[in-house]
Amino acid sequence: MSLNNPNRRTFLGGASATVAGLGTYTSARGQEGSANDKLVVAVMGMGRGGALAQSFHGLPNVEVAMVCDVDRKRSDSAAKSLGPKVQSVTDFRRILDRPDIDILVIATCNHWHAPAAILGCAAGKHIYVEKPCSHNPHEGELLMQASRKHERLVQHGTQRRSWPKIVEGIRRLREEKVIGRVYRADCFYTNRRGSIGKGKAAAPPAHLDYDLWQGPAPRRPYRDNILHYNWHWLWHWGNGELGNNGVHFLDVARWGMGVDYPTRVNYAGGRYRYDDDQETPDTSDVTLEFGEKGQISWRATSCSPFQSAERGTFVTFTGESGSMVIRNQGYVLYDGSGKEVEREDGPGGNDVHTGNLVDAIRKGSPLACDAETGHVSSLLCHLGNISHRVDRLMKCDPGAGGQIVGDQDAMGYWKRQYEPGWEPTV
Repeated sequence: MSLNNPNRRTFLGGASATVAGLGTYTSARGQEGSANDKLVVAVMGMGRGGALAQSFHGLPNVEVAMVCDVDRKRSDSAAKSLGPKVQSVTDFRRILDRPDIDILVIATCNHWHAPAAILGCAAGKHIYVEKPCSHNPHEGELLMQASRKHERLVQHGTQRRSWPKIVEGIRRLREEKVIGRVYRADCFYTNRRGSIGKGKAAAPPAHLDYDLWQGPAPRRPYRDNILHYNWHWLWHWGNGELGNNGVHFLDVARWGMGVDYPTRVNYAGGRYRYDDDQETPDTSDVTLEFGEKGQISWRATSCSPFQSAERGTFVTFTGESGSMVIRNQGYVLYDGSGKEVEREDGPGGNDVHTGNLVDAIRKGSPLACDAETGHVSSLLCHLGNISHRVDRLMKCDPGAGGQIVGDQDAMGYWKRQYEPGWEPTV
């Protein structure tokens, strides 16, 4: 039985009722383990991965045994911060070869997310993969297949799916109908990002394995303004602000509305603030329509922090009899006249979400954001980006996994080209 059986739903709109056996789990070694056994973790990518390593390391009876980064300095520094028993490596395949590793945490650059997760599933590891779970729609489809085929749990790093008060707010939208039928969700994002400049060709630093960093992506020469963050803004490796932060917003928005694949997608925006190497937009309005169920909008200004909505506003849901604002770690409820009637806040952070994966492995409890849930939320970002790149509104087929209808050029972005020998397969 698949651990991520999409037919066994909770109200969360995609989170599977995981079946790992009551009080037991199957380890990476292929052995049945007790819920009291230690779980061993390895973390790949020491940017965001540093915080995730600390989170897993702090959970009861969980040990981080290995950290990995193609930049040796980052890997060694992370290992030192976790303790003398933690091994530092630069090649993640060393993790795959260790039979005692139960969980592989992937916090690398986007072009590595799905390929590494697919290999991890095949090696018998449960997966925690950062958002977006894929660099393109095809990879997300493969990741779902890998999770099912190898019966491995895959937790997607959209952590608000585990935050108690946000879970409560969404439940009240979906089950209690506290604002009636919800037909619109608006997402707001602002930041104060600077220019990435215009990079120059250079030799990679001696402590960086640039070839392995590129991995599945076709080879391009090293430039001095790519690492460790600006790859986000180059299509070859990243997915722009929509894939970087928008996935968190769209995940909550579609969760609250109870929608999956869209019917139409349109992206308006561009790179307006700076003249530099950035390829992805810094300013955008994205609209996703879901037929008669309504629409989701995402408005972003990456180079200006001003936000007209109440500070901390994340997603605003509009219903027939009121509205709900997801803000900070909770929600605010308004009646039909706009009067605030309730405000709730609670804990957030990484530990609730990493702990959810550990509980799902040990106890068979529901996984907050499985491979399918993560794929659909990531797909909304990919579709938005594709609309931008082909410069037009697109029609999609919800019955065909959101594939783009009647636009061969747009469907050309469904899958990328890979470096020979690195294309992911299931």
